[in-house]
Amino acid sequence: MRATGRVLAAALAVGLLAGGCGAGSSGSSSSSGSDGSAGSAGSSGAGGAGSSTPAPPGVTPLEPLPAAVPAGLAPYYAQRLDWQSCDGGFECTAFRVPLDYDRPGDGDLTLVAARATAVPAGSGSGSGSAEGAGGGRLGSLLLNPGGPGGSAVEYLEAAARTYDSGVRARYDLVGLDPRGVGRSNPVTCLSGDRMDAYTAVDLTPGDQHGIDALIAADKEFAEGCRQRAGAALGHLGTVEAARDMDVLRALLGDERLNYVGKSYGTFLGATYAGLFPGRVGRLVLDGAVDPSLDSVTGNRTQAGGFETAWAAFAKDCAKHEDCPLGRTEQQIGDQLTALLATVQAHPLPSTDHGRRLTAAQATTGVIQAMYADFLWPKLRTALTDAKAGDGTSLLRLSDSYYGREADGSYPNLMFANTAVNCLDLPAPFAGPEDVQRAVPDFEQASPHFGRDMAWMALACTYWPVRATGTAHTIRAAGAAPIVVVGTTRDPATPYAWAQALAGQLESGRLLTYDGDGHTAYGHHDACVDGVVNRYLLAGEAPEPGKRCAR
Repeated sequence: MRATGRVLAAALAVGLLAGGCGAGSSGSSSSSGSDGSAGSAGSSGAGGAGSSTPAPPGVTPLEPLPAAVPAGLAPYYAQRLDWQSCDGGFECTAFRVPLDYDRPGDGDLTLVAARATAVPAGSGSGSGSAEGAGGGRLGSLLLNPGGPGGSAVEYLEAAARTYDSGVRARYDLVGLDPRGVGRSNPVTCLSGDRMDAYTAVDLTPGDQHGIDALIAADKEFAEGCRQRAGAALGHLGTVEAARDMDVLRALLGDERLNYVGKSYGTFLGATYAGLFPGRVGRLVLDGAVDPSLDSVTGNRTQAGGFETAWAAFAKDCAKHEDCPLGRTEQQIGDQLTALLATVQAHPLPSTDHGRRLTAAQATTGVIQAMYADFLWPKLRTALTDAKAGDGTSLLRLSDSYYGREADGSYPNLMFANTAVNCLDLPAPFAGPEDVQRAVPDFEQASPHFGRDMAWMALACTYWPVRATGTAHTIRAAGAAPIVVVGTTRDPATPYAWAQALAGQLESGRLLTYDGDGHTAYGHHDACVDGVVNRYLLAGEAPEPGKRCAR
């Protein structure tokens, strides 16, 4: 994700559930034309060489690094990878990167990567089409599921066998946990019980007592990260993570980086392209982030993306007999507001060891279900239960969003998420007064989620490390064609962001998916999967204006 605070745009949350990236069998068609989705006005529609999207005033482009490896980094690029069997059929390795690329001799981090080696055609494993399976090996294909904070190792191990068989035959699939994530020096901040308390704190404070409670929770979170992470907390930004990927590229023996990044992974991949345009191979950026947005604008437009997704859910819900909130979109929206107000006043009991569902968790549960339309039936059931006084199902959706385990523990997903975001951009707000002034604009963008998402963004205000990044454009001049995939009703990375990134990239090619959910590749749409797989296997980028629709 790019927006700061607790809002998560991790493709990992739904990508694994969707079954990976094999070519789909659902009926799909391709067409071209302008998109009518909310929020797309004024953005470049096609992408492609020669097109561009104007940068906001004062936003400058990301400058490439020198092509030659600096002498101080030569030892890192000269390492040899020692691959060992791990995790039931995969191989894992570890390598060193400098804590600070400006001071490469002043401490190291150890990063962990896993791979699934190329599967020869005809081996009987894999799924989808075998298009291109008969060609030679194309090298490594790095995967990143988003977040920031999503473990690429876990994603690889869950999704590798469902990738298109042609892709698997010609690439070693590689997952690198970025610095601070998963197995790569993971940052942690709070114990499980304190995270339970953090997720339950009211996100729509109505008085000073509520504001003080939210500030205290954010400060406790930040202080926990400071105490546990130490000096590494100031070196978890996306530019550093992109430089780590270049070290791994060299150690893998690849002249160019081939990459599939989802959600925040698009920002990581685009940053790589901006820093190393001459080393770009075949890059797929699915569910794109617009790097030119400041944190206030990013959070507000993301709120609008969730509102667009809610409208799609409400329209669908109205068609089902089991929709618990009414028979029209207006009724459904009004009853959601009323239900959340009821939970705000009286948190609901659950069957989970005495935990009660708060309004913040109820909203989070709804947001989680916006990531993929296959979660909509679960949301209808959860809302039905909540109206009957049982918060269990909504609480489970909220727990899924945060990655909470059955034993009450949490992965480092949200810790890394906040740590990276608070470094990549200056905090959106200086304090609660700024949030209160911004709430009307957030509510205009998203009547149902805007207020919550404005207050969520307060987290970086109290972060113990100053931001090292700023908003910027990414041109990647001279890079090979880069495919940017945008879904018209994507909740977490609005379609306009994909249009903007494709327009910024000199060689960007926009592939539009007219559909619902967060990210598109690997969600069983034959058109999207076919276009992306042809690009990965044959280097055939989609023509300008390429469009897929379910």
